[in-house]
Amino acid sequence: MYKGFMVDKSILGKDIHFDEGCGSCHGGNEKGVTKETAHRGLVTRPSNQADTCGKCHEDIAKPFKTSLHFTTEGQRHGVSGRFSHKELKTFNEKVFEKSCRTCHASCGDCHVKAPVIGGINTGLIRGHRFVRKDEGKTCALCHGGRVYPEFTGEYGGNADIHYQKGMICVDCHKKEGFHGDGTTILRTRKEVKERPRCTHCHPPGEAKTEKAQVAHKTHSGKLSCYACHAGGSYRNCYDCHLGKGATAKPGFVLGLNPRDKKTVTTLRIIPTVRDTFASAGIAMEGYDRLPNYWDAAPHNIKKRTERTRSCDVCHEEKKDFLTKELLLKNGSKANEGLVYTPKSIAK
Repeated sequence: MYKGFMVDKSILGKDIHFDEGCGSCHGGNEKGVTKETAHRGLVTRPSNQADTCGKCHEDIAKPFKTSLHFTTEGQRHGVSGRFSHKELKTFNEKVFEKSCRTCHASCGDCHVKAPVIGGINTGLIRGHRFVRKDEGKTCALCHGGRVYPEFTGEYGGNADIHYQKGMICVDCHKKEGFHGDGTTILRTRKEVKERPRCTHCHPPGEAKTEKAQVAHKTHSGKLSCYACHAGGSYRNCYDCHLGKGATAKPGFVLGLNPRDKKTVTTLRIIPTVRDTFASAGIAMEGYDRLPNYWDAAPHNIKKRTERTRSCDVCHEEKKDFLTKELLLKNGSKANEGLVYTPKSIAK
């Protein structure tokens, strides 16, 4: 058996979680003298039901039921705007519950064992010890397609400056943000009140140089922090089809924020194409209501980039800005509303 699934017996008398025996969480028959009888009624992933942990941690488990990690509502809401009412019902029954919902995170996926990704996981984090955080075996596995490799520099280029300084995911993403508040079923991470913001640590007006102060004041309310401080290319995905996945390649795109057309920001290509759900009988009758580009938060931040060194990169070269010529072929008509051309600077 793979060692990742072996329980370290030395912890049984040291961790309060084992005081009431394995059966208190996993069920089964602790009096059984054979594997078959002992495992009868066994629950392999007890924290899939948050109430299991809620017996002792009600203050955390109860609100967690409303969190995006548990509900995966972000995946439903991200595409539901493209569906007709009838198509949404089909999506909920044939796709969301059978596919998207399998990505939900339970308490145990962060605190006991690595989460299941594509039907595979690497086992217990530390021999069934209950751990507060181990991002390499939890955050990195679920968010390792794009965010974590960008953050650590494994995707190419330099690692995020915060990572280089020794910071980890939970230094910015606080537990209040992903445990849920217990009152609202959130539709998107943008609705998380405690989500990270650059200004939490870098208050406006506190730039150290006059040049930076002028630049921040001039662009305030017009640019996101990422537009200038993303360190380079990040992962963009294309051509996603149900059951077949998507292709990915690096890129850097600047355009209007689809959630706030007054702001220019980094955009990430969302791989939903017109026939993504065709195999489930969903034509996406409202496909053109939503764009294929959405505001992104690249995790490869640098203080100095080519855009912070020279105004000409944006205002004269107009480098990396989305244009009509660069729009995805056969993409959503809503993409056209994100095209932005910066004005030249009078000299």
